[in-house]
Amino acid sequence: MRALRLAALGLASLALQGCLARAAVNVVTLPVRAVSKGVDLATTSQSEADENRGREIRKREERLGELERDLEKQMDRCADGNDEACEKAQAIRAEMKALMPGIPVEPERGD
Repeated sequence: MRALRLAALGLASLALQGCLARAAVNVVTLPVRAVSKGVDLATTSQSEADENRGREIRKREERLGELERDLEKQMDRCADGNDEACEKAQAIRAEMKALMPGIPVEPERGD
């Protein structure tokens, strides 16, 4: 019975040594992993930058489409003699002009 207890105790100590060794490795590599993770979070890959740029361009294009529709409405009202609509149309044109440089011009296709 005593031999069985000693064998169990020996196995437990071996298992504990393995756990302690793994814990020591984790403690030693933790700063390296933390710095690596921080660098990954702080940097943007080229594909992420491209995705972000595409997303921003789509937002600007959507806003430009909204402005074009609003401009058309305000121009119709302006043509009917509504001075306030004429002022709104000018403000819309100014916003459209500010957005245009951020939207790339696509080359014409020869379809």
